[in-house]
Amino acid sequence: MLDFKVKIGLIPDVRDLFDFSTRKGIFEPAKGVENKNKVLEYIKNNFSDEITEFCDLEWLNDLGVVYKNFDCDRVCEYLREQKVDAIFIINCNFGNEEVCGQIAKKMGLPVLLWGPQDMVFEPNGQRYTDCQCGLFAISKQLRRYGVPFSYIENCEVEDDIFKDGLHQFLSVVTMIKNFKEMRITQVGTRLNPFKSVMYNELELMEKFGLNMQTVNMAVAEKHFNEIMETKQDKLKFSLADLKEKYDVDGLDDALLTKMLAFVNMYIEIFEETDSDVMASECWTAMPMAMGANPCLAMSILYDMGYIVACESDIYGAITAALLTCASRGKVAATFGEFTTRHPKNKNAELLWHCGPFPYSTKRDDEKAKLFNTKPSFRAKDGKYTIARFQADRGRYTLLGGEYHTTEGPNTFGTYMWAEFKDLSKIEKKLINGPYIHHMVEAYGNYSEILREFCKYVPELDFDSIEE
Repeated sequence: MLDFKVKIGLIPDVRDLFDFSTRKGIFEPAKGVENKNKVLEYIKNNFSDEITEFCDLEWLNDLGVVYKNFDCDRVCEYLREQKVDAIFIINCNFGNEEVCGQIAKKMGLPVLLWGPQDMVFEPNGQRYTDCQCGLFAISKQLRRYGVPFSYIENCEVEDDIFKDGLHQFLSVVTMIKNFKEMRITQVGTRLNPFKSVMYNELELMEKFGLNMQTVNMAVAEKHFNEIMETKQDKLKFSLADLKEKYDVDGLDDALLTKMLAFVNMYIEIFEETDSDVMASECWTAMPMAMGANPCLAMSILYDMGYIVACESDIYGAITAALLTCASRGKVAATFGEFTTRHPKNKNAELLWHCGPFPYSTKRDDEKAKLFNTKPSFRAKDGKYTIARFQADRGRYTLLGGEYHTTEGPNTFGTYMWAEFKDLSKIEKKLINGPYIHHMVEAYGNYSEILREFCKYVPELDFDSIEE
């Protein structure tokens, strides 16, 4: 499964000066330490939680900051021991661009760069830190070392700019942590008519280090039959739970039990293969082999933190993983494809699929039902992010953008009506470009996080859906 926990190494720095111990006024070390103390306290008090941890350099010297070039190796050794997922360079005065550049280069991890805005100007004209000027120097050294980095605009630590920037970086780090060596399992084979979901297993391994695995339908069927024969009393989701949430449309308990058994089947395969995400054959193999469709199970699994993309869509599974990580697990992804234009709104499109939307995305004012044995409900209204990871002749892109839901005709399955700025432009983009009709959506604004993520992934380019 995906892991949303991240640990960030806080690297406060100040300038190394020949008169360091006695320096007063501009670049005064003591003022830099004041900045450091205020910032570290604010970060730990406001951003530490069950999935976010920080470590600092209080052990390094009396000041708890890095300023000597020769401290680089000690700092890197400590950060590796702490198993940090990223580093945050906090420039507390004019700073030391060389030691910051060395640490960032040697660690090879995502880097966030920021420094507090100078707010003190004495009546005599004295100022103390010039943090912003130091940021310019550090950023150029990072560029010279070929280190990709993220940046928060120079501001006060209590500013919303800082809060939003740090939260965005935490999301990016979560995406990178999970994307590296992601374990993806394909259950069954590609549906024969669906040439659109073809993928290149070797390229995914060579370009991104992704670990591709396969589980054939016979293995899946064995798990399913064992659950039906001996483990019905251990189903993760009960018939009572199902009937409370859904209008089951007269379906008998025997069929409903089969539909719920898929939940346990997929979980067992997740555990057996140590998978992070899956893509699965669904129709027609599973109704033929197991006597039911897995759509309901996929819907339930998304809300449990398990991603199982339908119709053997490996790229769709990767996209769902990335969007889920962008929300740090707070939002379950939906698998809604471009299906049909709105009959009256020229910029609105039906994002639909036969039933895999997680129940948590359901509109509050309607009752979910099982239509033709598959979940059927309209998704809740609001602003969503849409995305698609895709390959085309060896080039990989991550499509991203945002839209608002709008009203539209009722239909079956799980769906929403999405209003874009210019649907005609998007339609042409999908027709002429590499993307297929399958898309992944998540409630909230994550497109800039997707763009920032691509900075850290060679061979992957961000592509705005609106451009």
